Amino acid sequence: MAEEKLKVAIYARVSKEEQNPENQILELTDYAKKRGFEIYHVYVDKVSGAKESRPALNELMSDARQKKFDAVLVWKLDRLGRSLQHLIQIIEEWEKLGINFICYTQNIDTTSPSGKLIFHIFGAIAEFERELIRERVRAGLKRARKEGKRLGRPPGSKDKKKRRKSGYYLRWQREKEGKKSSPSKSR
Repeated sequence: MAEEKLKVAIYARVSKEEQNPENQILELTDYAKKRGFEIYHVYVDKVSGAKESRPALNELMSDARQKKFDAVLVWKLDRLGRSLQHLIQIIEEWEKLGINFICYTQNIDTTSPSGKLIFHIFGAIAEFERELIRERVRAGLKRARKEGKRLGRPPGSKDKKKRRKSGYYLRWQREKEGKKSSPSKSR
């Protein structure tokens, strides 16, 4: 019985329009071919990693939710996430979808047991970091209250509308709701 090829999506990003992502793409394509992977699509962003919206990453996430590939291959962790927390959020979503993650230069490959271990260690560190931030915020709020500072919106603030959560999940929900009302697109 022939083993089915792993279908990978390649994601490359450079920070500025004048930079060229070709070095990343060539190395990742070569790596994929050497491993016997089938390349589904190459997604490229030419935008700062700090930006909330990155068109190619948004497309990659949408295609991931439709399970169009088995794994995502990136050059380096900082090419994917804005922060460790953002990176973990993205990869955890892929994990729930059954999509593996491979980081070429940093030897992280969730298709292997050791790669999964490393990823879970990163996840634990990110969770620890979130807890430390929560503790500092609580301590700061407690101190501010003791000092008699008013917390929250200023009196008379007209901004009363309920805040919406942001993130890839909500974008996915909006896309999903939009696709229910419109005919589906084919690639």
